[in-house]
Amino acid sequence: MSGTHAEQTKGRCLCGAVTVTVTGPLGDISACHCGPCTRWSGSVLMGLEIPRDRVVYDGPIKTYASSSFAQRAWCDTCGTAVWFTDTEGDGAACLELAPGLFDGFGGAQLTRVVYADQAPEGVKLAGNLDRVTKADYEAANLHVEDTQ
Repeated sequence: MSGTHAEQTKGRCLCGAVTVTVTGPLGDISACHCGPCTRWSGSVLMGLEIPRDRVVYDGPIKTYASSSFAQRAWCDTCGTAVWFTDTEGDGAACLELAPGLFDGFGGAQLTRVVYADQAPEGVKLAGNLDRVTKADYEAANLHVEDTQ
């Protein structure tokens, strides 16, 4: 019997109670400086956008509806971020997995920063990255309206 086995990348939370397996390539990392992502992550949120049908996860995962259209998940034992996802629209087909679940970020590289113009002074990500402004991101995607 012959055949090709799809690449799998395995990850876990800090305590190991949550495990994640991704079939196929991880792709690139995006970073986000929007208010909700900054508050949840404690800094800049980074994610690997993976189609849900390529992700298998197990363990004590808790979720929080962080807006009317989005959900965030973490390990209920150690608090490690697991994913962010939209619950409606085009983004609902994917999970934005936390890169830190995978040793060495699974070899993925940071290529894009959204809300790039909202990054606080002193923590702007350097390098040749696709930088998407707040206005450009919000013109094309679901988002939380400013409350200030």
